[in-house]
Amino acid sequence: MTARAYPFGPVTGLDVDPRYIQLQQDEPLARVKLPYGDEGWLLTRYDDVRSALSDPRFSLAQAAVRDTPRMGPVRMGAILTDLDPPDHTRLRRLLAHAFTVRRVEALRANAERLAADLLDGMEKAGPPADLLTAYAIPLPGLMVCDLLGVPYADRDHFQDLAAAFMSITAMTDDEKMARLGELAGYLAGLADQRRTHQEDDLISALVVAQDEGDRLTGEELVQLTVLLLGAGYDSTASHIANSVHTLLTFPDQADLLRANPDLMPGAVEELLRWIPAQEVADILPRYALEDVQLTGGVVRAGEPVLLAKHAANRDPRQFPDPDRFDVTRNAKGHLTFGHGPHHCIGAQLARMDVQVALTAILQRFPGLHLAGDVEWRTGMAMRGPLAMPVAW
Repeated sequence: MTARAYPFGPVTGLDVDPRYIQLQQDEPLARVKLPYGDEGWLLTRYDDVRSALSDPRFSLAQAAVRDTPRMGPVRMGAILTDLDPPDHTRLRRLLAHAFTVRRVEALRANAERLAADLLDGMEKAGPPADLLTAYAIPLPGLMVCDLLGVPYADRDHFQDLAAAFMSITAMTDDEKMARLGELAGYLAGLADQRRTHQEDDLISALVVAQDEGDRLTGEELVQLTVLLLGAGYDSTASHIANSVHTLLTFPDQADLLRANPDLMPGAVEELLRWIPAQEVADILPRYALEDVQLTGGVVRAGEPVLLAKHAANRDPRQFPDPDRFDVTRNAKGHLTFGHGPHHCIGAQLARMDVQVALTAILQRFPGLHLAGDVEWRTGMAMRGPLAMPVAW
């Protein structure tokens, strides 16, 4: 079977390339070839993607030692994503001690205050405003700094460093590694401070995290913190901007949320389902440890699969009329945060950030609307605007 060149090509805004839906119907197990590495199988159906996310016969750890399908010449892995259970289970359990629902909910009041302060600044400056620089980027940036215990004064520098974590082609490999190295060095110094002077923040909690006598090494702590910062900061900022854009595109849904604020938690799930967070399949391929039967055929032992979670979230077998955006839909079960042992451990924090951000801006500016052309980012793992002018 001849492999298709992948990714398929750029799409506009938050559109889903129709070729995903075509493959979902006609070829749910499609052979693809990325610019670098092995050929692989692209999965687009909900049941197949969900199964591959949780099936122990698919290994992320194997991807760390293979010539993985990838966009660039250098593979970018991470501590939690390069491990399978039980090694992964050990680190995740230690991290869970620090990343509790209580800790996340304790940040909600502060998030509401920060959102209000940022909106005050927008209102004082007057329209138009760039939603990204005025609101969507600084809010999760401040929240991540608060969660980790990073001084607020460093947030602009952190924004630049965290962007490197999610870059695909926007930076050279040397630029990316230099920024990540600087970020790791800074966080290592912060962790050293917390070993002698603990505070009520995530880094302090990670320093003391232990389970049955086991605890994080200094290197593990820094790597986990870099992963949380890079993944949580950029993806949440993008999702806030994408969510506002979606609600402005469907003003009847925005009006429904203004009139019924209690719908917000479910609306955020629908936004997570409907918005294609990534332009391409999950950049973390999984390798079959043995032959595995999926909908479209058999993945042989030693072959990688790539998971198109954004296509799976539009599978009509799981979500009727999937292209319709409906804030009253029960969108639970979407795969944006993954599924199984590698389900995003920061999912609750991201949900809370987006709930707070959208509630605040919809109530503050009932006349919010786009005030010019939206410039969309390219060459990054996460989709979203580079600039989004709004007025009210």
